[in-house]
Amino acid sequence: MGGRSTYGVCLGALSWNVEEGHVDGIDLAGLAIVLACRYSDDEEGSPWSFVLYLDERADGDQREALEAIYTGRLGGTQVEHFPWAWKASHLLAVRPARIEIDHTRGHGWFRARGFVEVRVGGPVESGETVTCVIPGHERTGREVYAESLDVSDSELEYSFRGNCGYESDFEYQG
Repeated sequence: MGGRSTYGVCLGALSWNVEEGHVDGIDLAGLAIVLACRYSDDEEGSPWSFVLYLDERADGDQREALEAIYTGRLGGTQVEHFPWAWKASHLLAVRPARIEIDHTRGHGWFRARGFVEVRVGGPVESGETVTCVIPGHERTGREVYAESLDVSDSELEYSFRGNCGYESDFEYQG
């Protein structure tokens, strides 16, 4: 925890499905968010560069609320779990997207259509603890293998097979 990334660079994607929640009377239940990101341990302060994908079903007020939450501008307990919110970062873009998420434990997947797709291949069977700055990592969850992780955006682009991932639930308040 707090050490260098395995390869000195972290590239990844995260997803959230809002089960229940609201901001100033704006209902956010049922909406989804995906974040694609990168950072380099060798860059001063290891700032995160990220693209935020917001559920295309959200109306304007809902999108504004989700952006404020997931960039950390709104404040709340999630900020302590979002490295891109509490350290130097570069918000590259915010895009509406058709987001589909299946958080089936050990075999889930998610996509922001046309930009991001992640498929979990199964749990890591070793007894070793692997930790990193993944938001929510302090909560009960488990390491998994990402069968595939594909990001194709004008701002970020990478593709991996068989890399590590982490699955957990989250609870944020503001």
